[in-house]
Amino acid sequence: MSGPWDKRPPPRSHGTGRPASPRQPRAPRPAEPRDDARGLAGPQMGAPMGARDELRLYGINAVRAVFERRPEAIRKLYLIEARIPAFKALLAWCVKQRVGYRVVAEDDLDRLAASQHHEGIVAEVLKVEPTSAGDWLRALPAGPALAIWLDGVGNPHNFGAILRSAAHFGVSAILLPPQGGLALSGAAARVAEGGAEQVPLVRLGNTANAIAQLRGAGFSLAATVVRGGGDLFSARLPERLIYVMGAEGEGMDPQLAAACDARLSIPGTGAVESLNVASATAVFLAQWRQRLAKG
Repeated sequence: MSGPWDKRPPPRSHGTGRPASPRQPRAPRPAEPRDDARGLAGPQMGAPMGARDELRLYGINAVRAVFERRPEAIRKLYLIEARIPAFKALLAWCVKQRVGYRVVAEDDLDRLAASQHHEGIVAEVLKVEPTSAGDWLRALPAGPALAIWLDGVGNPHNFGAILRSAAHFGVSAILLPPQGGLALSGAAARVAEGGAEQVPLVRLGNTANAIAQLRGAGFSLAATVVRGGGDLFSARLPERLIYVMGAEGEGMDPQLAAACDARLSIPGTGAVESLNVASATAVFLAQWRQRLAKG
């Protein structure tokens, strides 16, 4: 009888899904936009930012998390008048630091965010570039640790939901493959509800070298599959573990799956084909956390 830690490629990984997000009610349009003491006129609404190292974030919790953890990264702020009471501290900081802010109409924020789900506030902030695997591992404390390797996941809403779950369950890092364009976006940060500021992003190098680095640091790798893997709820999970989550639809790279130490599946009723990758990730993380708590 084979066990969950047999090295065999999975048939395919968890699929797609996109959480819905209700539109916030419109606030009354202010009579005049206001700038801070810097006298900024601000960019044309919807115009691209000039600096490549900046990111346009939106959403109450996403902006609040940046202000709490790295306020010096904030370059400009736009908000509707109804959000002023909730962000008095941030606005006072902007005035003190001479960071430009404007009170604008909700339609302006729709264009700035390229989304109707901005929740009445948009901030232009400096990006945090992913760290290297070597730097992350050198800074990682000894003892139990959990990380997520995203192999081809590209949907920003799924990425944001994964970041939110990762922050909730204390994941040490999100590992990004060397290929592909997965990076933090405004949409992902909004869905993450502040989680994007809590969980480090790590850019991996060559896959074989990355696996060797991770194993050298005491990690085991588990490929997560829809079917054919060991039962997650009865598997004995190691203290230092990396879940490899595959791309939406196509699944993970078969060679990467074959290189993993185990294959794990979430048992269910079979009434639907599978959970989407974000929902499945939350289940996998919760189970590791439960096993850790039990010792």
